[in-house]
Amino acid sequence: MRILHYWRALWGIIGRELWRFVKQKERFVSALVRPLVWLLIFAAGFRSALGIAISPPYDTYILYEVYITPGLIGMIQLFNGMQSSLAMVYDREMGSMRILMVAPLPRWFLLLGKLIAGTAVSVLQVYVFLAIAWFYDIQASWQGYGWLLPALLLSGLMLGALGLLLSSFIKQLENFAGVMNFVIFPLFFMSTALYPLWKIKESSTLLYNLARYNPFSQAVELCRFALYGQFNQDAFFYTLSAFVIFMAAAILGYNPSKGMMTRKGGA
Repeated sequence: MRILHYWRALWGIIGRELWRFVKQKERFVSALVRPLVWLLIFAAGFRSALGIAISPPYDTYILYEVYITPGLIGMIQLFNGMQSSLAMVYDREMGSMRILMVAPLPRWFLLLGKLIAGTAVSVLQVYVFLAIAWFYDIQASWQGYGWLLPALLLSGLMLGALGLLLSSFIKQLENFAGVMNFVIFPLFFMSTALYPLWKIKESSTLLYNLARYNPFSQAVELCRFALYGQFNQDAFFYTLSAFVIFMAAAILGYNPSKGMMTRKGGA
């Protein structure tokens, strides 16, 4: 196989995912509604919780720029990673993943292609969200938006790999919602997406340790520092390590034959 074959296969997978995303406008809207609700409605509660007492309108600006906005970026990528895993379960149920996996390319490359496609969609969603936030005076420097891109790619790959790993354990589409409730909410609320670590430590040492070693927290911190043109080395290596572990486990555990087509054949 030549590099051209890999390149064409990769763009075929990405193109299919982007086309699916364009056709599913509800998915795009729902991805933005969640963070925008947090962004525009819950200001008072978080202002009180974080103990920031600055005269308006600067308190809301500082609150969201420093803490909430990177957390909401992480929220978009987390939910997109889980939605991508739902699509993987659906494709496996319908048998399309079996068709993809018979391509004369390594399994790891095909799964990585699906992961890159999902990450591209999440990056697009994040920048649309940031564009909307810009009109509410929640702004970073242009350099920060540029530095954010590689952080988004790595964090999106890590969360997508987690979703891919989960999809390898979900045998039927009906079980997806229940499993996701036990993954999304603990990851999000036991993280630094909404509160800084020092504030969490004041409340509970156990919760502090859970948030500190939560891979989602590290992804959020990576994006938070990147938005200010800084590089968080610890968050980078932690997120990269989590991606490698999740991806390796997903490649080993993924079985495209556990779908409706196989069951209809009597397997």
